[in-house]
Amino acid sequence: MFRLAKNASLKASIQSSARATASRLFATQATGAFEEQAYKKIEDRLGVHQQKFGKKLTLAEKVVYGHMEDPTQAVTRGETYLKLRPDRVAMQDATAQMAVLQFMSSGLPKVAVPSTIHCDHLIQAKVGAKEDLNTAVDTNKEVYDFLSTAAAKYGMGFWKAGSGIIHQIVLENYAFPGGLMIGTDSHTPNAGGLGMVAVGVGGADAVDVMAGIPWELKAPKVIGVKLTGSLQSWASPKDIILKVAGILTVKGGTGAIVEYFGPGVDNISCTGMATICNMGAEIGATTSMFPFNNRMADYLRATERPEIANLADTYRDILRADEGAQYDQLIEINLDELEPHINGPFTPDRAHPLSQFKAAIEENNWPGELSVGLIGSCTNSSYEDMARAASLAKQAADAGVKAKAKFTITPGSEQVRATIERDGFIETFNQIGGVVLANACGPCIGQWDRTDVKKGERNSIITSFNRNFTARNDGNTETHAFVASPELVTAMAIAGDLRFNPATDTIKTEDGREIKLENPLGNELPPTGFDKGENTYQAPPEDGSSVNVIIDENSQRLQKLSPFAAWDGKDIEEVPVLIKAQGKCTTDHISMAGPWLKFRGHLDNISNNLLIGATNAETGEVNKVKNIVTGEFGAVPEVARQYKAQGLGWVVVGDENYGEGSSREHAALEPRHLGGRAVIVKSFARIHETNLKKQGILPLTFANPADYDKVSGHHKVSIKGVSDIAPGKPVTLVVHKDDTTEEITLNHTMNEGQIEWFKAGSALNLMAQQQ
Repeated sequence: MFRLAKNASLKASIQSSARATASRLFATQATGAFEEQAYKKIEDRLGVHQQKFGKKLTLAEKVVYGHMEDPTQAVTRGETYLKLRPDRVAMQDATAQMAVLQFMSSGLPKVAVPSTIHCDHLIQAKVGAKEDLNTAVDTNKEVYDFLSTAAAKYGMGFWKAGSGIIHQIVLENYAFPGGLMIGTDSHTPNAGGLGMVAVGVGGADAVDVMAGIPWELKAPKVIGVKLTGSLQSWASPKDIILKVAGILTVKGGTGAIVEYFGPGVDNISCTGMATICNMGAEIGATTSMFPFNNRMADYLRATERPEIANLADTYRDILRADEGAQYDQLIEINLDELEPHINGPFTPDRAHPLSQFKAAIEENNWPGELSVGLIGSCTNSSYEDMARAASLAKQAADAGVKAKAKFTITPGSEQVRATIERDGFIETFNQIGGVVLANACGPCIGQWDRTDVKKGERNSIITSFNRNFTARNDGNTETHAFVASPELVTAMAIAGDLRFNPATDTIKTEDGREIKLENPLGNELPPTGFDKGENTYQAPPEDGSSVNVIIDENSQRLQKLSPFAAWDGKDIEEVPVLIKAQGKCTTDHISMAGPWLKFRGHLDNISNNLLIGATNAETGEVNKVKNIVTGEFGAVPEVARQYKAQGLGWVVVGDENYGEGSSREHAALEPRHLGGRAVIVKSFARIHETNLKKQGILPLTFANPADYDKVSGHHKVSIKGVSDIAPGKPVTLVVHKDDTTEEITLNHTMNEGQIEWFKAGSALNLMAQQQ
């Protein structure tokens, strides 16, 4: 099946790959040469691996094992730690700040793999595209200048504000079938729509790869989703992942790659596949992906990458699963029978078929009147998405109907924006009262200066976004956010009511007529090709060594990093529990986004949002904990700073799937900066657990989840066994209760290398020691 490599040349190729990539392609478009090298290495590594083990492989395994530093390594899914060589790194501007600051600390002159920075997170939606972009460019000038000059100095591509959302830019320019990339955003798996293994990580992981160090990943399990049939009527690709989220829940994909296959795959567009992979982050999956097919080839050619389409066709055998490959779990979905879904509120896995949604609204007393409908975001902002939504808007406009709810549209990229403007979609949206926002993340990540409702006012919104945690979009805990396809969002915005079912209900026009919306239609690719729009890309110079990267010492937005202290070699003795968090505690609860995004490059300032969204299990209150030294109550970061000033470490106790959501490493950096020693929970989300390890915090889990109830936020605790911590060896939590103590067994998943991170104080400290 695979052409076998000569072992000597393969070994030399693998050993030199990290530095050799420094001069590889960094331009906005691929030529195919870089990808051809990648395919040859994948095929060679798989040949060596298969010669030794002879196992039938899933597609996910082929791509992952094809990037192993040592292809002779035996692999057990869910157990073996792999050292991988990703093809590229992508970073959005909010997380790039800390990642670049960390890379600068490494002392290296240039990144070792193709890397890009994308300015999409710092643009706040308020008025409209032009005004909001101009405001962002002015407000964020200090940060944009820092990222632009750092990119030039260290050999990174830089996409300016207004270019679009990172994941759409990657899909349009960089993603290729069979590639492996990491990105400092949890929705990096979007590139799985082009057959990549694309994984969201924290900035410290990105720094490792940019420094030429292999990236470590526990070999994922593989969940297979077999698709048959084709989508009907109002059903869309978004409904596939909404259905899967309802099946697997927000943690059902943890530690696994979700691999879609079956005859139904060929009936989904490439950008539709990207939508499905993008929202796979909401089930905790490492990533999601599809096998290479003609729909991907069509997209590659439409985005001027025919050479890659031809190469992928040549290497098709390594871009699909072997016949008879085994999955750890199998889900089957008949697309002929799939109904449109709406998920929410407050969690993306609460799934409702459209036909049952009205009843759910009434049974739960959720606000039925729709305040705002929002389409776009990295999940659903392709040409096809906009075309199908515009077909509904045109029907309403032709009937003289305007949207009864506020209606916003966020194009995914400058290329999509320019193309839908040329093809008349923006004018159509305007005709029904729609407002086109900047090519950016905007309301999806809380960058929304919303003025139509007051904080604390109950209301409902529906979006085509991916995530709908409490207060995420607008900072209002009483906003009931629902997630659906752009088509359903548009239809409901026109109707102004969540109880409206466009498949069965009618809309009344101004003159009293009843009209029924016809099924949405739209081309998956523009018939006359894409319009690239304004050029917003800055390529790095051949030699950036003379570029000066300036950080003002008095800046409130950027701060150079100081190394964390190394471990003192002792057990953790009698430290307070800063907070016992109850229920869902996402990275939004640990380190809020929205207005706090402006401090992502200043660790001390952003640490003032530490756990301010978490619910205190002792009191049921948010951002109010007891300082057990003084007996007084204060905000979580305030009490943490008080403990730190007294030389006291502290721990956090949490519930299930702690740290789900965004990849933001600030949720690990902040507790480390303010003196945190360990986080003890029932279970972790994958990215957050890794981020804690990278920053030198012990991520520990209760061996018996019921022991969570034995710990109080008013206790002091000790952790015994840290002094001789070893892989697979539990440690003991000693809970100090007045005159008695209670011992609780805690587990960890750290391997030898990760324990060395802990001992050094952080992974970055260890890297510096090894230079």
